Amino acid sequence: MEKDPTSGIGKRRAAAKQDGAAAYQQRRKEIAIAAARVFNQRGLQGTTISAVADELSIDRASLYYYISCKEELFDEVIREASEENVTIARQIQASGDSPREKLRALITRLMESYGRHYPLLYIYIRENLSHVGAKRSKWARQMQKINRDYDSAVISIIEEGYADGSFRNLGPARIVAYGILGMVNWSNRWFRPGEYTETAVEIGQTYADLIIGGLDSGQATKPRKTATAAPKAKSAAKGKPTA
Repeated sequence: MEKDPTSGIGKRRAAAKQDGAAAYQQRRKEIAIAAARVFNQRGLQGTTISAVADELSIDRASLYYYISCKEELFDEVIREASEENVTIARQIQASGDSPREKLRALITRLMESYGRHYPLLYIYIRENLSHVGAKRSKWARQMQKINRDYDSAVISIIEEGYADGSFRNLGPARIVAYGILGMVNWSNRWFRPGEYTETAVEIGQTYADLIIGGLDSGQATKPRKTATAAPKAKSAAKGKPTA
C-alpha cells in the first residue's frame, strides 16, 4: 500500500473530506472514474498511484490531496455502489409486487448498476476478499456482509415464488439464487458499454425473461392473505366482548 508523500498533504486531505465541499467531492469522483480505467486494465494489484496520475495527466502530489492510496479509492467507491444495490434489492423485496415482478426488477436493476458503474463492480467481482491485506480486513468484512444481504434478498424472492406457486420448485432457493447471480455476474467477461447496441438495462431484461421463463410455473399467483381481526368472544352472562 502506497503512503502519502508528506503528512501535510494527508492532513489537508482529511480536512477537505470532512468539509465535504462539492468541488472536492466532484474531483474525487473524476479520479475514481479514471482509476477505474486503470484498474480494469491492470487489476487492483497491478495498479499504482503513478499509473492513475498518468491517466489523469497530473503529478502524484496533486493526486495525494484526494486519496491516500489506491485501495482507499477502490474500496470506498465499491462499498458505496454495493450498498446502493442492497438498498434497491431490499426495496424490491419488500414491495407488494408479485415474485415474478420482483425478480424481473431485481435482475434488471443489477445489470443496470453494472453498466452505470462500469467497470468498478466487475473489477470487484474478480477480487478475492479472503486475500486482502490486514489493513483492508475491515472493508472485506463489510463487503462480505453486503454480499450476504444481497443474496438473502434474492433467496427471499425465490422462496416467495415457491410459496405462492408462481415459481416451479427446481431445488433449494439458495442454489437457484446463486445461479441467477452467477449468470448476471458472468457478463463481466464480455459486456462493455458502447460496444453493443443493447444497453445494460436491455441485457438485464433479456436475462430476466430467460430466468423467469425457466422458473414460471404457469399458475396464477395465489392471492395474498390479508390479516383480519379474530372475532371477539362474548360473555355468556351479559353478551358483551370479554376484556
